[in-house]
Amino acid sequence: MPISGMTGFGRAEGALGAWTWAVEARSVNGRNLETRFRGPPGFDGLERITREGAQARFQRGNITVGVQAKRSEGAGSVRINHDQIARYLAAGAVYVADGRAAAPRLDGLLALRGVIEADDTGLDPEAVAELEAAMGGSISLALDALLTSRRGEGASLAPVLNGQVTRIGELTEQAGDVAGGQPAALKARYEARLKELAGEAATPERILQEAAAMAIKADVREELDRLAGHVAAAREHLAADGAVGRKLDFLTQEFMREANTLCSKSTLPALTTLGLDLKATIEQFREQVQNVE
Repeated sequence: MPISGMTGFGRAEGALGAWTWAVEARSVNGRNLETRFRGPPGFDGLERITREGAQARFQRGNITVGVQAKRSEGAGSVRINHDQIARYLAAGAVYVADGRAAAPRLDGLLALRGVIEADDTGLDPEAVAELEAAMGGSISLALDALLTSRRGEGASLAPVLNGQVTRIGELTEQAGDVAGGQPAALKARYEARLKELAGEAATPERILQEAAAMAIKADVREELDRLAGHVAAAREHLAADGAVGRKLDFLTQEFMREANTLCSKSTLPALTTLGLDLKATIEQFREQVQNVE
């Protein structure tokens, strides 16, 4: 299975008897898998279905699933929430008493939020279970559509990520070629500086000894070898099955660590330039990796 992104959208609709519903599933980036659910009251089993469905399909990302359900007119009944009316009357009593407001009319009270409620209490447990099973099927379809959407994002990311890894590999090879000239450059620089300060006291043996010590400190072969190893590992992860986002994120940190050390050890402007190009490419790679599951 190719890499998957973490951003996507899926939708499904369904109907059973007097009920119709629509399910929307959305996903954005996240370090771990987090699932949020919003659904109609009275169907408590839908949240469990949603969480289990998300866990079966995804490993990372913030998933939001919403179910909007509607019962056809005449199929259910409505009731008046007398407690809510009492609360509204109590809240406005002081304004009516001192003449700042007129006594409320019934039609005005009935228009207030929470006074008229749909009464679906007539549904028996078997009917609720049947509806939940049907809505659960639509949730599964929406999650499947979300999975397809996220894989589509992954398909778009794959060539970008592979191209950046290839560029990191190319810069690493170029840095290796340039770094081979550091010992000679260090020796020439140290020799010129020592002769300027010590004159005839600057013996060839001393120059060679000091230049060798400086070359050891400036040796970047280990950093280049590790960078090459990280490039190979990144290519393996990008070609592997399953969620690889965390592994790529870790590799990005290792890439940057080696590039920083390379720059700090560099004594040649050309090598420093390559190190800075490496860091810029690695940062671009890091930004794209944040979108990978």
